[in-house]
Amino acid sequence: MIPERLLDTHCHVSAYDDPVAVLGAAEQAGIAVVAITEDPDEYRRLKTRLGRREYVDVAIGLHPLRATTFGPNELARFFRLLPQSTWIGEVGLDFSRAGAGTARAQQKVFDIVLAEASRGHHPLSVHSRGAEKEVIRKLADAEAPAVLHWYTGPLTLVNEAVASGLYFSFNIAMTRSRKFPSLIQAVPRDRVLLETDGPFAKVQGRAAHPHELNDVATALAQAWGMNLGETTRTIIANQNRFLAQS
Repeated sequence: MIPERLLDTHCHVSAYDDPVAVLGAAEQAGIAVVAITEDPDEYRRLKTRLGRREYVDVAIGLHPLRATTFGPNELARFFRLLPQSTWIGEVGLDFSRAGAGTARAQQKVFDIVLAEASRGHHPLSVHSRGAEKEVIRKLADAEAPAVLHWYTGPLTLVNEAVASGLYFSFNIAMTRSRKFPSLIQAVPRDRVLLETDGPFAKVQGRAAHPHELNDVATALAQAWGMNLGETTRTIIANQNRFLAQS
């Protein structure tokens, strides 16, 4: 990654109709992208489609809501492909209504990922919906460099996450939520990174795109009472510090 570019740390590139066009627009806008995947097959397909791109890292993932489909073959494929990837994501736990019934399988998969991440020092983009306490403690125990993607958990856990060395990534939908003012005040400025979570995050009913990442930075600038230039420099410094841990 080029350090002076803002980094979209969580974007589901392959879920757009035209991933190549999405990344082209991001490059023209000066945005680097971590292309998140949900399983090793998606990772392999996206890597093949995109080839080598200076401003794109394809992350290899095992999405928690897919945990029951990950048998020995999928896990073996994950570990075989992992050396090709800089980032790991999307991984984590989901104990919301959607995932509560598969909690045990999720924890097994996440523990396997963290055992490898703590050795390989891959940065992680981590899902934690409804399982924030468990995710933060597992990441702390693993001492893994990680970003909590689209954090929606209790503000009372922010200090524990920060003490564990974790970062938080903000997207445009988060900046327009009721929780944003309290969350952005609770998270230290030096632990803030950016994401789109496109195309799942929406802007006025349409999918967010990486080339619009400056809109997230603008919302942060307003919340912090800073100008956009200062905010951008702060976020880039955070990116560089986080990636230096990995």
